[in-house]
Amino acid sequence: MSAPLDLQNTLATLRPILWQALQQLRRFYRQVKDLTVQDKGGDPVTLADQTVDTFLRHALQAHFPPSQFGYLTEETYTPGQPLPQPYQWIIDPLDGTYDFLQQTGEYAIHVALVHAQRPCLAAVVWPEQEVIYTAIAGAGAYRETRQGTTRLRVHPPTEGQPLRVVLSRSHSGERLQAFLRTLGAVRQIPMGSMGCKTVSICQGEADVYISLSGRSAPKDWDLAAPDLIMQEAGGAFTYVNGELPRYNRADVQHWPPLVVGHPAVSRLVGDRLQAFLAENQGYSGK
Repeated sequence: MSAPLDLQNTLATLRPILWQALQQLRRFYRQVKDLTVQDKGGDPVTLADQTVDTFLRHALQAHFPPSQFGYLTEETYTPGQPLPQPYQWIIDPLDGTYDFLQQTGEYAIHVALVHAQRPCLAAVVWPEQEVIYTAIAGAGAYRETRQGTTRLRVHPPTEGQPLRVVLSRSHSGERLQAFLRTLGAVRQIPMGSMGCKTVSICQGEADVYISLSGRSAPKDWDLAAPDLIMQEAGGAFTYVNGELPRYNRADVQHWPPLVVGHPAVSRLVGDRLQAFLAENQGYSGK
């Protein structure tokens, strides 16, 4: 590309596409009992995943041609080299498929635009809340409804109150539980999609998210959009050693533990988690 991409115009183009995808997914959610569920490497895939993925790719490609924009999506990914285009759309059409099928309401759509291995534009769509969360690098994060838009800002935990830890319903193991017991007074908040967890912290409904990969690891499409939303809301979204995740690498998996929240609590929890893992698992911080 000869000139830098206008991210405000890009978001303006993306916004109506997201609202259409939101409505599509809500319709599928209301007929979930009729959806065929397939197994994709241990993860469920439904017609909803596939249909919304196709819609998002085709709608975006009409404005952002594949010659200049790469497309990395959960439903079309094949292992190989990083995408060569200067910008890459990283898409999860349905994050939290288990929660979608169990009808907890905690599922989301993730769309991120990545440049030089970091997201520069992102959206997390929470269909059952009818809310779209957006961010542009250096321009803040916002919560959009059909009634208007408000800015998101992460706040530190309330002093003297239990630490509110949002964690996965399906990937919370004994190792994480053992670490949480070292933090003192903790209130656990089980939740589905990574996007839902992240925006719940941005909205002051939780304080921190902690992820230990275990047998599986989050992928680029799980993290890229929530990452920028949290960073632009004034929070921290890092590996346990404080490093920022990088995207569109040869490997889409992110094995290091993650700590997400207000920078003060993120640093504190990250330091304690590194010490805990080094003592209990021989963890090296890499």
